[in-house]
Amino acid sequence: MHTTLLLDMAADAAPDRLALGRRGEGLTFAELQRRARAGAVALAALGGETVAFIGLNGPAMAVAIFASGLLGKPFAPLNYRLSDADLGRLLARTAPSVAVVDDDMLGRLGTPPGVTLMSRSAFDAACMVSSNVELPYVEPDIGVLLFTSGTTGEPKAAILRHSNLTSYVISTVEFLGSDEDEAALVSVPPYHIAGISAVLTGVYGGRRIVHLEAFTPEAWVEEATAEQITHAMVVPTMLGRILDILEARGAGLPHLKALSYGGGRMPQPVIERALRELPHVDFVNAYGLTETSSTVAVLGPDDHREAISSTDEAVRKRLGSVGRPLPTLELEIRGADGEVLPAGQSGEIYVRGEQVSGEYTHKKVVQDDGWFATNDGGWMDEAGYLFVEGRLDDVIVRGGENISPGEIEDVLREHPNVADVAVLGLPDDEWGERVAAAVVVKDGVPIAGDLADWVKARLRSTKTPDVWSFRDALPYNDTGKLLRRQLKVEMGAVGQSSPAT
Repeated sequence: MHTTLLLDMAADAAPDRLALGRRGEGLTFAELQRRARAGAVALAALGGETVAFIGLNGPAMAVAIFASGLLGKPFAPLNYRLSDADLGRLLARTAPSVAVVDDDMLGRLGTPPGVTLMSRSAFDAACMVSSNVELPYVEPDIGVLLFTSGTTGEPKAAILRHSNLTSYVISTVEFLGSDEDEAALVSVPPYHIAGISAVLTGVYGGRRIVHLEAFTPEAWVEEATAEQITHAMVVPTMLGRILDILEARGAGLPHLKALSYGGGRMPQPVIERALRELPHVDFVNAYGLTETSSTVAVLGPDDHREAISSTDEAVRKRLGSVGRPLPTLELEIRGADGEVLPAGQSGEIYVRGEQVSGEYTHKKVVQDDGWFATNDGGWMDEAGYLFVEGRLDDVIVRGGENISPGEIEDVLREHPNVADVAVLGLPDDEWGERVAAAVVVKDGVPIAGDLADWVKARLRSTKTPDVWSFRDALPYNDTGKLLRRQLKVEMGAVGQSSPAT
């Protein structure tokens, strides 16, 4: 199935319903369909085999997704936050291509070989031109190319085919199931899988999409209030900052019905605070990967409310899970030898289903039988709730013992003076690796000895960090992912304090 069919269905069934943009000035589904077709004609005239996109969130991004789909060309949104050199190298990898670029970013790109640059203003103007050109039907193949963050080397280009994307949308969203007054605020960047899936699911579900060009908590709250936003998705680092703004202003979000979060580990104190301060909101934890076309497991609103109110420790613990796998997917926890592990045992998370790609431009990593190894560690409880422990590359191996950074981070976040924390392994001649912690404290006072005692009282002594670094903030990329490897380089290169200091 072709992703453009999602728009065609919505435009045929609800042509006058508002699809994209702010109230009073947005595009209807019929108008979005017309602009996508006109944009496809304009892009076709420029040639190329891929449609790249470099720019902030906005209506042009959504139009370009469907315009490229009509042409049968992959849509490749690129990270405009990269350095000019890195962005240029990434753009060169899309050649031969046409790149739709924000006007103020054109000067960064020069004249990349094999790439035709089209300013966003020129693209917007072309999409307004009425056209009677009939576009030939193209068999669906590659829908989207998404480049990984490249924190461990040169970014990989993940392939998401139309069949992967539409399988996810149709299996998780009811066609035109949204009320006409519903609106979704999209604040994740265009080059994140959540930004892509928000457009596709919003169109198929009939929910108006409002793009926030660039996230700040102040802008998010203002836009959510002004546009009467009912649905939104944030990454964990965004949620705490949004709550701070609401508290400082003494404001609420009366129109907000549902808030999903994902893209990183959610600190339990933050989600507990959100549940207390926004009791009318349905919270959803969505776990997924680029290679799986978005979500593969969900902790739903009822799960959140049951966990926060339960006196059963096992049920309360589920607030730290990512919920249960989608019914259209298979999910297993496997050991090092590939054996399927029972409930309660940690291993690697494997998934299989039509939405799973597991494919890059340089190689296909999905197994012949359809199973995809996520490189995420985790385990499931007896009721089928999935607990994600983090990337297997981040597991600390100390004296032959595998130590999950997330377990130690959760304990440290319970300390009243800890605002943020990251745990990682540093090389050690005796033990192989030693446990290190980078901490942001609330009062700015180093408390290494106190924190060490705190961990030791709750976990085994082998899990107690013996290297500490106190910082004003931890490094995150713009999609909320902790740059753990950057910390490892910094802490490994510079002597840090120990608990005794």
